[in-house]
Amino acid sequence: MTDDHTYSGMAALAVCEALLLALNDAGILPEKEIMGVLTDAAATHENATGSEADVERHQAAAALIRRIIAGGNSVRRA
Repeated sequence: MTDDHTYSGMAALAVCEALLLALNDAGILPEKEIMGVLTDAAATHENATGSEADVERHQAAAALIRRIIAGGNSVRRA
């Protein structure tokens, strides 16, 4: 992956996490729903098909999302 792709991905992830936090803080989406969104996103990547390289990238994305879920980065847990 090029540096531009890496930086774009990092920026997109930061924006998405900030949006999830803002939605939770505003009472629009409860933690359960946010965890559901993240779980669905991980499952989508885990079930992706394609070339070996594509599947490897999707598996890496799923693993990152699972780490976010485990770390609680996208919700402010009490």
